[in-house]
Amino acid sequence: MIEWCLVILAIALVIACEAINTAIEFLTDRVSTEPHPLSGKAKDVAAGAVLISSAGAAVIGVMIFGPKLWRLMF
Repeated sequence: MIEWCLVILAIALVIACEAINTAIEFLTDRVSTEPHPLSGKAKDVAAGAVLISSAGAAVIGVMIFGPKLWRLMF
């Protein structure tokens, strides 16, 4: 039960980070149509948050499902 809760939490975190990333991109595009270095940095940091949360979710998935798959295969 705890493992499934962790998997669901990891999935929800990645989806939430992606939604925040999209909101930051829309807001940045709305504020100014001209390219600005800080706008690009804000978008990059938001995308980085999605990458970090995805990597964490992948680690959780490997830790939970890895041993189970290993036992099935060998």
